[in-house]
Amino acid sequence: MAKSLYRLRRLLRRAQLLFLLLSVVYIMGGSILLLQRSGAPISPWPDASRQFSSTPSRAPRAGWQQGGSGSRRPSDVEVTEISGRNGGQALGRVISRNLNRDRRVLRRHMFHSQVAQSKPSALNTPTSGPVHHKGTYMGCFIDDAQTHTLGGTVLYDFRKMTPALCQDTCSESGYQYAGLEYGAECHCGNRIAGPQTRLEECNLDCKGEKGAPCGGVERLSVYKLDKKPPGKQKYSSLHYRGCFKKPYDPSASLLHITESDSTLEACVEACTEKEYPLAAVRGPSCLCTHASQSVALHKRVEESRCLRGNHTTSTRAPHLQYYQVYHTPAVDARCRERMFLSESSTPLVALASFPGAGNTWVRHLIELSTGYYTGSFYFDGALFNGGFKGEKDHWKKGRTICVKTHESGQRDIEMFDAGILILRNPYRSLVAEFNRKCGGHVGYASERHWRSKDWPEFVASHASWWASHALSWLRFSRRLLVVHFEELQATLLPQLQLITAFLNASISGDRLLCAESNSDGLFKRSGPRKPTFDPYTPSMRELINGYILAVDQALRHRNLSGLPQEYMPR
Repeated sequence: MAKSLYRLRRLLRRAQLLFLLLSVVYIMGGSILLLQRSGAPISPWPDASRQFSSTPSRAPRAGWQQGGSGSRRPSDVEVTEISGRNGGQALGRVISRNLNRDRRVLRRHMFHSQVAQSKPSALNTPTSGPVHHKGTYMGCFIDDAQTHTLGGTVLYDFRKMTPALCQDTCSESGYQYAGLEYGAECHCGNRIAGPQTRLEECNLDCKGEKGAPCGGVERLSVYKLDKKPPGKQKYSSLHYRGCFKKPYDPSASLLHITESDSTLEACVEACTEKEYPLAAVRGPSCLCTHASQSVALHKRVEESRCLRGNHTTSTRAPHLQYYQVYHTPAVDARCRERMFLSESSTPLVALASFPGAGNTWVRHLIELSTGYYTGSFYFDGALFNGGFKGEKDHWKKGRTICVKTHESGQRDIEMFDAGILILRNPYRSLVAEFNRKCGGHVGYASERHWRSKDWPEFVASHASWWASHALSWLRFSRRLLVVHFEELQATLLPQLQLITAFLNASISGDRLLCAESNSDGLFKRSGPRKPTFDPYTPSMRELINGYILAVDQALRHRNLSGLPQEYMPR
């Protein structure tokens, strides 16, 4: 009897321990689920981004990136040895020897970037106080696939959208109206095209300001902005495109501004109000137009012709046929609309590149040219908020025309039916990616970053990755188009035609010209900002030059043209 009681007591103790263990596991599982639903990063590994849902309930805030640009050091890529000066037999051994060190460096960089990005910000906390608006609330309007109430710029921010943020954005872009939809979308325009509906249908609060109307499902809360005096409007997205011969465009609107208002600001204001993307100025004349065969932005002439024309009073002077052309904040309607493909209707095409090679810019160009969204192997909240809606769509669905990836393992490559490989001069790619890691998509590394030990470690790990990435895609991809970033910059239209033909997309000439006119996009850095010293040491250059020669030889081995001459070591 005593023996039976002893056994029963031991069994009960084990059951208590088992119950305690199950309780701990249950609590931990619930905590992890809660963190995932709140959008908090719980893993420093970029591979975690593969598991995101195609329709998450909440998107990460702007600036938060799950795995950054998706950079991951390939662990299963065996780089074959290729003979050649400086980049010969040693290449495979160098990359193999650095693999373990590279992984440690990348893990440390990714961990610190995730910690920095996960710090809470006061901007993300919705306010519960009284709601203040600078513009005049016009009411609730229908905005669906058939009726676009406001036809200008669209901004997304799924964490901190407010009426003030939307109105400021639209005002800086020169628009008269700002509208909010789905609690997180901001639309701009100069005309209200949709019908008005009941106020109760705009029943969603803004994500960043409780109590503020932010539209509803296919419903837009519209504000009329306070108009500034003529010539006093300041624009955040005004770009000078160069000197051009007077366009002979029948759809252009020729405005003659009086001498007292003969300013660039007055011309841009007038063209923006009429929603023309280009403003051409010559003396008191202002021409509002859009890119066309007669105003092709790759057909610039010498700047001196415009300068002579703007400083003469002779109406018969031949240089009066030349205009200085500026890009206004207005969006060209011909390439504004984008959509998803029907599910699994096309082959899976990768848009592959080493980080810093211009993948985001090429995606922007492809979306403008084809009218279809591009996808991503990862998820980047900042890109999604910037209009890349394909970021949220799972890449295997096949609803995007191509898929961004930085992966270079054999299995990762063979998952795609074809690939577009973007190659950029490694010296510029490394600088661009280091700027992104230190300053974000449009920021820059500081002088302190360049002089720290992070830069030599970054070059040591990423230079070999640049080579192994290109070599792997050249070796394992079944069907491949190689695009050189520098050639795309120099000859945009011919290169876009090659890319769209490879994607089997039928596009019109006007759509291509529209893409050329709006080629910059939201994620373009303002201009080159270099450190005050040469960041590349002689040993770094020797290492990188060897990789350049190896990739050049691999390209030629696949019967492709080699790297551009400017890449080659001198």
